[in-house]
Amino acid sequence: MSYEVELILDVKAELGEGPSWEADSNVLYWVDILGKCIYTYEPATGKTGKIQLEEHVGAVVPKKGGGLAVVLQSGFYEIDLPSEKLTAIADPEEHLPNNRFNDGKCDPKGRFWAGTMPYDGEKGRGNFYVLEPNGQVKKVLDNITCSNGIAWNPDFTSMYYIDTPTMQVAAFDYDLETGEISNRRVAVQIPGGMGAPDGMTSDVEGNLWVAHWGGYRVTIWNPNTGEMLDSIPVPAPQVTSCVFGGENMDELYITTARTGLSREILEKYPHAGSLFRVKTNTKGSSTYKFGN
Repeated sequence: MSYEVELILDVKAELGEGPSWEADSNVLYWVDILGKCIYTYEPATGKTGKIQLEEHVGAVVPKKGGGLAVVLQSGFYEIDLPSEKLTAIADPEEHLPNNRFNDGKCDPKGRFWAGTMPYDGEKGRGNFYVLEPNGQVKKVLDNITCSNGIAWNPDFTSMYYIDTPTMQVAAFDYDLETGEISNRRVAVQIPGGMGAPDGMTSDVEGNLWVAHWGGYRVTIWNPNTGEMLDSIPVPAPQVTSCVFGGENMDELYITTARTGLSREILEKYPHAGSLFRVKTNTKGSSTYKFGN
């Protein structure tokens, strides 16, 4: 289908990422990793907000009972609202000061999945973790270079995961009750010339919506066949992530970045780093909350 990409907020984030949709209050949250802040947007009123932090922040999710959970460079935290008070939960990489957390997402059982990447991009130095609602954190994958998109199929029997330089979306068998993953395989192979796979979400039909860093687009894939179903052009080179929101869960919010872009590119794409929205013909998966 033909998609109309709408500029929602011209925030010019250095590295917009990690969006989530709080359905109870119809609020969108997302982060500027390098800007060390969380943005909020209420579509019904147009109201925006900003929570300034002191560390790089990889992703933000709503928390059961109110407030937020985030991954900062130094691990998992809770944020009380409206006080914005930070409370540390766990720091599994205290011994790895050259790593930072990147992307993260919760499953329906309230587990917070998030991974890391080295600042210098050294291959295989990152890891992928799961934080249980009780505060216990477990490493589930190692030898990761740039931990990124996470999604599930509609019945939560499969989990999808992107380590960006692999140019693949990996699939795992998923046990929702235990949070165990197994049987790793390739669901999607991203062709060359389309940029690199970054953040990701899924829809109610089980298709994957993948943001492309350096690719000016979001693509839609059938993970069961590996077939690309559609491509949505975005007027920004570095498309970082996407999440479904809106009252009918049929609006795709898209985050972008401007870090590392030349003056010439920024002149051509002045809204790089901004927040965009696309009306779709499907409904997306929900953003799940952290906690019991």
